[in-house]
Amino acid sequence: MIYADVIIDISVEKLDKSFQYRVPGELQDKVYPGAVCLIPFGKGGRTIRGYVISLSEKPVIDESKIRDISEVVSVSGKPGGEEQLLKLAFWIKKHYGGTLSQALKVVFPVKKSVRERKISVIYPLLSPEELVKAAEEFGRKHNRARERTLRAIADTGEIESSLLINKLNISKDVLRGLSERGFIRIEESREYRSPDIRKESSMTRGELSAEQQNVLSSFIKDYDAGLKETYLIRGVTGSGKTLVYIDMIEHVVNSGRQAIMLIPEIALTFQTVMRFHARFGDRVSYMHSRLSPGERYDQFERARSGEIDVMIGPRSALFTPFNDIGVIIIDEEHENSYKADNMPKYHIRETAEKRASIAGASLVLGSATPSVEAEYRARRGEYRLFTMNSRPTGGDLPKVSVVDLREELKRGNRSMFSIRLQDLMRDRLEKNEQIMLFLNRRGYSGFVNCRKCGHVVKCPHCDVSLTSHKDGFLTCHYCGYRTKMVKTCPECGSRYIGGMRAGTEQVEENVKKLFPGAGILRMDGDTTRRKGDYDNILSAFKDSKADILIGTQMIVKGHDFPNVTLVGIIAADLSLNASDFRSAERTFDLITQAAGRAGRGEKEGEVVIQTYSPEHYSIEAAAHQDYNRFYSQEIMYRELCGYPPVSHLLKVLIEGENEDIVKKEAETLKKTAGSIPDKDIRILGPAPDVIGKLKDVFRYALYVRHDDYEILTTVMESMENSRRRDSRYSTTVTFDFDPQ
Repeated sequence: MIYADVIIDISVEKLDKSFQYRVPGELQDKVYPGAVCLIPFGKGGRTIRGYVISLSEKPVIDESKIRDISEVVSVSGKPGGEEQLLKLAFWIKKHYGGTLSQALKVVFPVKKSVRERKISVIYPLLSPEELVKAAEEFGRKHNRARERTLRAIADTGEIESSLLINKLNISKDVLRGLSERGFIRIEESREYRSPDIRKESSMTRGELSAEQQNVLSSFIKDYDAGLKETYLIRGVTGSGKTLVYIDMIEHVVNSGRQAIMLIPEIALTFQTVMRFHARFGDRVSYMHSRLSPGERYDQFERARSGEIDVMIGPRSALFTPFNDIGVIIIDEEHENSYKADNMPKYHIRETAEKRASIAGASLVLGSATPSVEAEYRARRGEYRLFTMNSRPTGGDLPKVSVVDLREELKRGNRSMFSIRLQDLMRDRLEKNEQIMLFLNRRGYSGFVNCRKCGHVVKCPHCDVSLTSHKDGFLTCHYCGYRTKMVKTCPECGSRYIGGMRAGTEQVEENVKKLFPGAGILRMDGDTTRRKGDYDNILSAFKDSKADILIGTQMIVKGHDFPNVTLVGIIAADLSLNASDFRSAERTFDLITQAAGRAGRGEKEGEVVIQTYSPEHYSIEAAAHQDYNRFYSQEIMYRELCGYPPVSHLLKVLIEGENEDIVKKEAETLKKTAGSIPDKDIRILGPAPDVIGKLKDVFRYALYVRHDDYEILTTVMESMENSRRRDSRYSTTVTFDFDPQ
């Protein structure tokens, strides 16, 4: 008899332990550590999901109290990748908090049971002449369905049964009957749902520059010598990092191992996928949020069964169940989308480092603007640093102009476009060259405020400002609350109330007024809601079906448009005003990435940065594409204030419907943290979170600071244990290490 230890799929701290179940004989070849199963649970025996974490041959409780596993949801033989993922789940729980069930949901991200798709093929067992003769006999007996079927098979040979069923209106009973009589053989096999990959025949292999070859050769030398290290590639925009990644992966795949390539969702373009497909063909697949559950499930199944060698995708692709990973690559590693939003709030950089360690794989990080955390570790010798400072095409970095919007206003220009940007746009349109306009916020307009008393119209449920839209409604983008646009200030009655318009739709309207003949495409959250919208807009712009592309940050990530010679950054310093210690870093990243879209072909590129803060170090450094200049200023600021990566922060978020209880339980957790005997622990708060109320739930935050990350995990474990011991807790608590 085989017994399975199962973690149930309920994220309740008091049930964060394993339960033993018996594995019925018919399921014993389907159950393995990491398998997702259905089990009876509780007094009523209701069926819920669970995760098998280990197998044994001895019961640990009374045999009569052990129930059977009902069903296995994820079945694929006995793949070995799950054991690695199981180890990773235990590490995630310890490193980021939450329950083991939550960690298991992360590493085994099959959200629900998805049916396998089967394909059946009909094979003739007789010659075409014999089939026609049999068809004539069925015709004389007025059995038209069997006659049509045999004639079709005589003409085509083997054929998918779905074609006969759909095109000739043949029933499955007819096919089954012909099979039983020995006319045909029906074979059923698994068909994988794969995302569409557009093929392009013009993809060339490309020669590596000296800088690219140096990085690749160093990696291959280490890899072949058995040294699986962590590398950071800091390469200017257009330096050809992707080509280096592809060559690294090819070397690993040729050695018989697999590779995972992580890309932020907004940078996962059809261009990137085509470049990989041109090299690896059908041995590569990709993931993204717009895939159907069936397509996502089947990509993991293809990886388990060994049908693919390379997986490309955002965070979830890290948990592809490959058996023998040789390299994990994280492109645009600075992106904050690599940090999970829900518990456990893992960061992909550290999690990938752990998975690479478990698998004996190399880890490669790449960016034109590495995160301060990654650069800090590289300069301390924890990562091996490579720099790529030139573009292989020989083109220079774009010429950058910084425009002070305060001076524009003094000159009487009240447009959102500076005179400099307008002149350059006119010049590019006359030359039939393309333009990209970048704005780092979405929506038709920003918050609505009163210019007389300063009142801002907020959501009554979420304590955030409402956003004005073209349809005349104010909308909350957190909970969906909608109300009609106000005409007078609800606070003072003034009529001087309106929206702070700085959205992509507003930019589009202004461009149309200035350049009515220009072809315009807009890309933001509102124009990319449906599957395929993202790729369709980018491919149309690449094919020169539009002159100007307007968008939010999704247009500045990894795209390569040779005919783009002008990039306008409309409001460069909006992100500087965020209440976040990383605001300067994010501003530098966005401006540098946006500027890097210009001049990637043979034509010279130009960038216009419009700002109210031209003297800020992040904007000055971005204008010169000077990462070292930015980093030296930023790390001094982090050291002075004790912010990551110099020190570490643990954010404890306490949420509940009763504000008094939330505050009380936050104070209790503060005392728990303060009871740990370490004089270097610093505790801030508790205080209302940045969004103090969301969907009628009150939110208080507590911050704990220490130089040693492990001390903070001890603080977290102490808080978790305190909550388990005391049944009076009624709030929800989430932990966030080095919050984004």
